[in-house]
Amino acid sequence: MGDVGGFIHGTTLATNALIERRGAQVATITTAGFRDILEIGYERCYDQYAINLEKPDLLVPRYLAFTVAGRMDAAGRELEPLDAAALPALADWLRGEGVGALAICLLHAYANPAHERHLRKLLLKEIPNLVISLSHEVSPEAREFDRLCTTIANAYIQPLMDRYLARFQARFRAEGLRCPILMMTAGGGMTTVETAARIPIRLVESGPAGGAILAARIAQQVGEAEVLSFDMGGTTAKLCLIDSFRPQTTRRFEIAHAERFLKGSGMPVRIPVVDMIEIGAGGESLARVDRLRQLRVGPESAGAAPGPAGFGKGGTLATVTDADIALGLIDPARFAEGRLQIDRDASDAALRRDIGAPLELNPAEAAFAVSEIVDETMAATGRIHAVESGKDLGARLMIAFGGNGPLHATRVARRAGVRRILIPHAPGVGSAVGFLHAPVSYEIVRSNYSTISDLRIDELNRFLAEMSAEATEIVRMGTPQSNPSERRVAFIATTARATRLRSSGPCAT
Repeated sequence: MGDVGGFIHGTTLATNALIERRGAQVATITTAGFRDILEIGYERCYDQYAINLEKPDLLVPRYLAFTVAGRMDAAGRELEPLDAAALPALADWLRGEGVGALAICLLHAYANPAHERHLRKLLLKEIPNLVISLSHEVSPEAREFDRLCTTIANAYIQPLMDRYLARFQARFRAEGLRCPILMMTAGGGMTTVETAARIPIRLVESGPAGGAILAARIAQQVGEAEVLSFDMGGTTAKLCLIDSFRPQTTRRFEIAHAERFLKGSGMPVRIPVVDMIEIGAGGESLARVDRLRQLRVGPESAGAAPGPAGFGKGGTLATVTDADIALGLIDPARFAEGRLQIDRDASDAALRRDIGAPLELNPAEAAFAVSEIVDETMAATGRIHAVESGKDLGARLMIAFGGNGPLHATRVARRAGVRRILIPHAPGVGSAVGFLHAPVSYEIVRSNYSTISDLRIDELNRFLAEMSAEATEIVRMGTPQSNPSERRVAFIATTARATRLRSSGPCAT
């Protein structure tokens, strides 16, 4: 074990906990008068013509939304002191409701976090074991709704991720490994376990980010400036646009959409993230016929256990992999180097029962129908993603990986208008290979508003220096043996009113 010099870990636990709603009972505290931030949202519907509109599940019911008096203005000046006298009664309410995590999002905390910090200090005296997320630490930007949603999501998964990472580290040490552990983040960099435990929302989509890093690396090696990364695994398929050898990034995305493809139908999260679109279409996605006799594939999945019917591990429901087996796209003699026996009869039986009987199709026709649906769904997703980004897929090289990516690449590419495909070595572990090329980095996004007439360069420099120091310290913790001169700090103004910092470690590209 002493030969292991480093360990990089990516996980879908945070993403799955948010999608499957397996987090803690979470409450919110906002500034008095702003209790209904979640209810109001953007004051618009994502589908104005939907009669039975399903609103996004934002995790906190109204009876768990609390407020506290105290106010900062947009410049960070205190207008009204924090009402500390109300906190004992508020703590009693939290205990009575069995709240396990708390999201605190006070007005203009990004400009002055003093009230949020003081509130946490007072509440921890009342409830020592309460997990508290502060908005100025999680997402220190203006836009109260986005900031609150991000803080809620962080608080919701924080107890789960904290327990998981603690067990992971304990098992790691018990096996005799003493090397540093780095966690892959959604932004395509790596950070420390301590930072990941404090802000676990940064781990959402961290696994797929590794795949985008791999595709960008390959694009650079083959000299292709415009690439479409196609990563199809067992549960989902992920597509990412790569330009000039860098994955497209964003600072906002949505989790758990109520309506597939529709913006505004999910829970907004505002963190630096590799911009990719993900759908529930993988090898283990379940195929079924709905009450209107329409064939549906995903997003429900058979999972690794029991898995597809053809794997003989107890699965009985028809999946995309069963369709591939029935169509002869998987060679039973060569699959998994012969270590896993394929039962084609079981796949045929599942397809006949779940798809063939309701639609009056034989197993071969049912398998073809499932394959056509899932391939067109992925291709349509790619086309939508490209149009929303103002990009053309026709001139791009598709880099296909993941357990099922190479198997479906040609059919998806044909439908999406992509003419060239590259399949890398060991595509089934593409995301893990991508981890090896990711920089140790930490990206900080903060709002700093000022008019030109009031702009003071000394205050701006102090603001940037604080961001640089915070990011550099996190990077230093992840690379304790590195030469400080190898670290790089970059400041990027994303708008006229916002500044973004990216601090990269010695392995930065």
